[in-house]
Amino acid sequence: MQLYPAIDIKNGQCVRLRQGLFQESHVYSNNPLKIAMSFEEQGASYIHMVDLDGALVGYSVNDEVFKSVASTVKIPVQVGGGIRTIKDIENKLNLGITRVIIGTKAVENPAFVKEAIANFGADRIVVGIDAKDGMVAIEGWERVSSMNAIDLAQNMKSIGVKTIVYTDISKDGMLMGPNVEATKALSNACGLDVIASGGVSSLKDLELIQTSGVHGAIIGKALYENRVNLASAIEMFEKKHAK
Repeated sequence: MQLYPAIDIKNGQCVRLRQGLFQESHVYSNNPLKIAMSFEEQGASYIHMVDLDGALVGYSVNDEVFKSVASTVKIPVQVGGGIRTIKDIENKLNLGITRVIIGTKAVENPAFVKEAIANFGADRIVVGIDAKDGMVAIEGWERVSSMNAIDLAQNMKSIGVKTIVYTDISKDGMLMGPNVEATKALSNACGLDVIASGGVSSLKDLELIQTSGVHGAIIGKALYENRVNLASAIEMFEKKHAK
């Protein structure tokens, strides 16, 4: 199972939200690059980053942070938040980012995702599906759409998407365990590489995700609150099963 330690950026700082609420943010570091380097030193093979400001306003805000990380660490970095145009994707990839995550735009205009895959390849494009009670939320989780998460995932598969980040917003930043049942249902329904996001609080949670057959898991607040040791998790869920 692929693990993705997470760095969420707001005002250039590394923060975590609770249930996607911007007023419920907590700053963990003023130096996101230092955090990224620490993850790499602990054995991370991928880093997940989010432009929280960008997700809210609809355009990239923290590109300097992403550029500094991508140009310093030797492992791939995926970034989401505020990516709404082909030019946005091109700009991110030019910063050294390996994959970009498209969220709101995938709901509003699936043809955009198809165009992005045609331009950059399916390996560079990830679709982020953020859900409240199974319904897709957009615009930095500020608005809930009328689309079901599974329907969106199946639609994305039909246009060539390979990877989905699925976030249960009610679990995000709560350290109460992920919604494994919903994530597994989505994975089974679409047959894509689904990355579970939101709620991971322990190695046991990661074990449940792995047992469910889901491709990967994002770990955020649990790392910053020292609930999960990244090096131990990588040894258990990446290296051990790769041997």
